[in-house]
Amino acid sequence: MGETVRKSTFVIHSLSTDAVVPAAEKKLKTPFATKSAPLIYDEEAAERKKARRIGWGRVAVGVLLFIIWEVFTRIGWLDSYYWSSPSAIWQTTWLQVAEGGLLGDIAYTSGSTVLGFVFGTLCGALLGLSFWWSRSYAGISEPYLIILNAMPKLALAPVLVILLGIGFFSKVALAFSMTVVVSALSAYSGVKSVDPDMEKLMYSLGAKRWQVFTKVVIPWSMPWIISSLRINIALALAGAIVGEFIASSQGVGRMIMYAGTILDINLVWVGVVVLSVLSMAMYWGVVLLERGLSKGFGVK
Repeated sequence: MGETVRKSTFVIHSLSTDAVVPAAEKKLKTPFATKSAPLIYDEEAAERKKARRIGWGRVAVGVLLFIIWEVFTRIGWLDSYYWSSPSAIWQTTWLQVAEGGLLGDIAYTSGSTVLGFVFGTLCGALLGLSFWWSRSYAGISEPYLIILNAMPKLALAPVLVILLGIGFFSKVALAFSMTVVVSALSAYSGVKSVDPDMEKLMYSLGAKRWQVFTKVVIPWSMPWIISSLRINIALALAGAIVGEFIASSQGVGRMIMYAGTILDINLVWVGVVVLSVLSMAMYWGVVLLERGLSKGFGVK
């Protein structure tokens, strides 16, 4: 009976190959001409094919833009003094790498950005999750978080540099200040969206408050926390670069400021290109982190 129900429920449509088999093969009555081929749509293969097509399209557009840039500067449609050219930027980049300064600047900027991003995201998430424990505490703190979020935190960069010096930790502190409030507000939004019926059910089953917090509140708030990661990595990089603009002994931002003072436009463009590549690498790193956290917490 169950087999009959399954057969009547699922209908597989077949496509006869008579329409596509040549007449000569029909006369020979080959097995190919007499059998029907089922239509099977592989969604995973189609998605992979689409992803490859999009990837190659992105690469082609990037290469085309660089070619246009190079050609326009060579024929004089773009002023090579202001806009430089990909070939000149590549030569300057290779020279900086050979001298050993560029790799150190990249490591300096990357380190301050990643540390500020990690500590800012963790501390902000913990702060936002802590609001679940006390509604009064959350109500008192919320307007101040909104004020801090609206405040132009980059304006505090000179103060942080004066307090912490021109070294590495002032850049980490500025990247931290750019990310912590965003993470706190995102986590708090997740806390406010927790289903109260789910909490009541846990309490009725004998769960303690910390168990409700770990089993319900944190998993429920994870989509909001994860959604803030891509924003935070960009804010952390911006904070680190601005800190290097103000005062620093190393970093890509310091290199750009130095190149501007000596009117080395090629070196300025090297810094811009390096920051673009660095931001893309960090962005994709955060995308992989998001996928790992989503799988770990069962977030779709």
